[in-house]
Amino acid sequence: MTGSHDASTDAFTDEFEGDDLDRDVWVPHYLPQWSSRAATAARYEVRDSCLRLYLPDDAPLWCPGDHPPLRVSGVQSGVFSGPVGSTVGQQPVRPGAVVREEQPAHWGWTPHHGVLEMRARATVTPRSMVAWWLVGLEDSPERSGELCVMEVFGDAVDPVAGAAVGTGVHPFRDPRLVEDFAAPRPGIDVADWHVYAVDWRPDGAVFSVDGRPVREVAGTPDYPVQAMLAVFDFPEKAVPGEPYVVPELVVDWIRGNPGDRPGGPG
Repeated sequence: MTGSHDASTDAFTDEFEGDDLDRDVWVPHYLPQWSSRAATAARYEVRDSCLRLYLPDDAPLWCPGDHPPLRVSGVQSGVFSGPVGSTVGQQPVRPGAVVREEQPAHWGWTPHHGVLEMRARATVTPRSMVAWWLVGLEDSPERSGELCVMEVFGDAVDPVAGAAVGTGVHPFRDPRLVEDFAAPRPGIDVADWHVYAVDWRPDGAVFSVDGRPVREVAGTPDYPVQAMLAVFDFPEKAVPGEPYVVPELVVDWIRGNPGDRPGGPG
């Protein structure tokens, strides 16, 4: 079943059947309030029961002038902002950033605790990164904390020790939280299929890869979050003369089992 969400149980699964994203769940743009939907459209395809996010070499820079050179292809399961000219919006591109294109509230999948899992594989290079993170809806500024389930930089992939997989908590504007982030090496090749997961509870969270715990944190967000999936390219890391390799994140499925609280923005 694609994009199913039962509000009474907070159960969710998306197996990416069909030939496009479930637009009731996913917004195929990356933080468009700081730019525009036209300028932040994801490069993606849905086929063979998978979502493929990728970055061709002609992808434009994201928020040029407001951010160091960065290209990104991402989807998110919610979006929200204040009116144009306001500073109300999720994950500001920089301090004092103002909304350039107002985004009406869209809440697709917004879990609040539970076991959240994704089966995926990735292609990364020394100039790219892939990530899955969960961030507060920021319908009020303090509800902004992040749970990062997996973050892999290509320049942190060791041919012997495997990839460093970043996991943990970023507080942003949540005064209840403290920074608690690290990148252990679970001994995996991210080009292969793996299940990345977080068991998120009111008193903490355990991050795992293929069912094996890799990190545990104590303080976690205590409000609904939205899922963010993205591929990043850092042009300043390019090596002259080296061919460009298209980075990608291929997702087989993503799901959430019921937590102890209902999902949704309330």
